[in-house]
Amino acid sequence: MLNLKIKEATKNGHQELEKNVIFKLKAIENNLDYADVLKYFYAYFNAAEGNIEAALPASLASYYATRRNASHVAKDIIELGGSLENLPEVVLPTISTKNQAIGALYVLEGSIMGGPHIVKMLQHRGINSGFNFFNGYGDQSMEKWAEFTAIINAEVAENDEQEAINAALATFEAFTNTFNSKAVIS
Repeated sequence: MLNLKIKEATKNGHQELEKNVIFKLKAIENNLDYADVLKYFYAYFNAAEGNIEAALPASLASYYATRRNASHVAKDIIELGGSLENLPEVVLPTISTKNQAIGALYVLEGSIMGGPHIVKMLQHRGINSGFNFFNGYGDQSMEKWAEFTAIINAEVAENDEQEAINAALATFEAFTNTFNSKAVIS
């Protein structure tokens, strides 16, 4: 199953990204600090989503139209009193085929799974708003993840799986690099 192969292959990349995200989350002291951290998510998701959408097959259009996206992060940034200016630099991996788009989307969709833990961490730091993005699909998050993994497992042929895996690896690396890019100034 492709989702399990991607999960195994990207374990180190996932841990590296998580380490960078947690480091920034632990430095949050107020809503504007949180808005600045969200700019990294917004910059990356906003840049990646267009490339992913352009490469996805029509068979995934209805799924893609209902998924959580960068607009949720933008809403949180504004709600927290931040702005969509002064975003970090983003360099995307190549996302030009269906399999690359699916590999990249695995990383973006997978971020919903850690959202509830991030919300709790932020609430312990006194942050009580700006959770549209990290709340994922709410009570339906596990159901939506299962739907997504079933789709990608059916969509990618076994001999094309490595292309999706490589794209997921490159997506984790590029997302991590975004978190290591120039500091965001409010």
